[in-house]
Amino acid sequence: QVHLVESGGGLVQTGGSLRLSCAVSRSIFSLNAMGWYRQAPGKQRELVATFTNGGSTNYADSVKGRFTISRDNAKNTVYLQMNSLKPEDTAVYYCNAVSVRGAVTLNSWGQGTQVTVSS
Repeated sequence: QVHLVESGGGLVQTGGSLRLSCAVSRSIFSLNAMGWYRQAPGKQRELVATFTNGGSTNYADSVKGRFTISRDNAKNTVYLQMNSLKPEDTAVYYCNAVSVRGAVTLNSWGQGTQVTVSS
């Protein structure tokens, strides 16, 4: 099991920026993929940005050009830089880690961090 702890959420005005951090309990290299998801009130959890250890990244259309996912392998930390924030970005943001061992895929989640964008 991978332990994930998010931080960096808060209240920001439209057009502002935030950087979320996800501290990972073990080497990111040991994981197959990591990413950020979000869940707004009354809505399903949705993908925001992910990367695989093969080097590919994926972004939701709604955040392309505004959000950037990155990693610091030495610190075992994954970041989500969010710029030009909009009220519709308001949600709880969750860090996710995927570990595949043979036929078993394990998804681990953090506790989430609230991001609120005021209009």
